[in-house]
Amino acid sequence: MQTTITLPAACDFHIHTRQGVLMEMVVPRIAEGGVSLCYVMPNLKPPITSAEQALAYKAQLQKLAPNVTFLMSLYLCPELTPEEIRNAKKHGIVGVKSYPRGVTTNSESGIESYSIYYPVFKAMEEVGMVLNLHGELPSDADQDICVMNAEEKFLVHLKQLHNDFPKLKIVLEHATTKAAVDMVKSLGDTVGCTITIHHLQVIVDDWAGQCHNFCKPVAKFPHDRQALRDVILEGHPRFFLGTDSAPHPAYLKECSHSCAGVFTTPLAIPYLATILDSFGAIDCLKNFACENGKRFYGVSEEEGKCRKITLIKETSLVPNSYSFDESLEERQ
Repeated sequence: MQTTITLPAACDFHIHTRQGVLMEMVVPRIAEGGVSLCYVMPNLKPPITSAEQALAYKAQLQKLAPNVTFLMSLYLCPELTPEEIRNAKKHGIVGVKSYPRGVTTNSESGIESYSIYYPVFKAMEEVGMVLNLHGELPSDADQDICVMNAEEKFLVHLKQLHNDFPKLKIVLEHATTKAAVDMVKSLGDTVGCTITIHHLQVIVDDWAGQCHNFCKPVAKFPHDRQALRDVILEGHPRFFLGTDSAPHPAYLKECSHSCAGVFTTPLAIPYLATILDSFGAIDCLKNFACENGKRFYGVSEEEGKCRKITLIKETSLVPNSYSFDESLEERQ
């Protein structure tokens, strides 16, 4: 029985590194979790909407984790212009993240309609930036939309955006449904998809009433989880790791209105390897976690930051919590 695996450190194409003292706890643990390259989400307070802001934030991250390659993104909002897209590209910004208004943490400035952003998308297509989609619609009782079908209802917009901008690279983030997997597979080579670690493990029963497993989009049905596992077993090149690791202080998780987010950063690749091994997909780990994402994005790690990691199959204890000085945190 194989008990060790050596492979390149992984790439996390969807991570939340937060701000302030929480950021100072999270960012040094990226490498600890077996990751050497990550794509950083822009939903801070205030959101990152310019190249200047993104580069300032990147400098903070690099100071905390100098051996990690950080790829930066901007937050899609009315203030974002085609001119700023071109400026961002010149400064190495990789993509733009779209959040429907109010569907997840710090999405209050999210979009209501895509049509007004078509000039921005056109500029992105021209310069080669990536559009990252949080693929859910806001809940609407009159339209029979809730957290359990919000992703599936969104997929028509993904298809429309791909049809209107066929050369624009689009990533459907953190897919949770069979419908999402099938849609991405049906579209062209410019459409990719991230899958989180926790969505390969949990289903609706695991987060209903269990705040630490609650995230957005929520985990769905057993057949949806199986579809995520199957596409990894298939070795499809346009599906790759994006942990959507999203830490919160305990008081924001263990409360009457729990924040959405699952924190996996410190144990990301051991956790992923354990899950893949459980359904016979350990041989898919390298492609899924190390290669597919970089190939789709057309990126490489910064010089001197590539490294190897060795995973050892053994029993270990997972910490119940990770400490930081909450007294220094500004409670929103």
